Amino acid sequence: MKKFLNALMLATSFLSAAPSFAADHATADEAVAMVKKVIAYIKANGKDKAVAEVNSQKAFIDRDLYVSIGDANGLSLANGGNPRMAGKNLLELKDVEGKPFVKEGTEILKHKESGWVDYKWPNPVSKQIEHKSMYFEKAGDLVISAGVYKG
Repeated sequence: MKKFLNALMLATSFLSAAPSFAADHATADEAVAMVKKVIAYIKANGKDKAVAEVNSQKAFIDRDLYVSIGDANGLSLANGGNPRMAGKNLLELKDVEGKPFVKEGTEILKHKESGWVDYKWPNPVSKQIEHKSMYFEKAGDLVISAGVYKG
């Protein structure tokens, strides 16, 4: 009976830990919601204030979810994961496997108002290279994006 109770307690601890592990990663729905929140912020406060807020790394960040603001030509204006990317043209930026994911996103935006791109990127929380899906959406002459890591 004692072995059974110990096994039950061990199994219960694993089950209770599973939701907290999953909660460490943002979801696709949360990425879409974050992008829409930034678009609303831009409409209410203007582009310059939104860019400053994202680059401050104090706003529009939730666990491993952060926002980027750029233009349709690949110029980064703000990056909540790495503000040093601001001011750089990222059109030719490639992931660890050589995929030009920014260029792929700009091609999608020529035909649609929003979309998703998959690539591999360093997670700012885990510091590991992970699979990532980035949601992006047009907002006037800007492109707002947020990605989810798939661990």
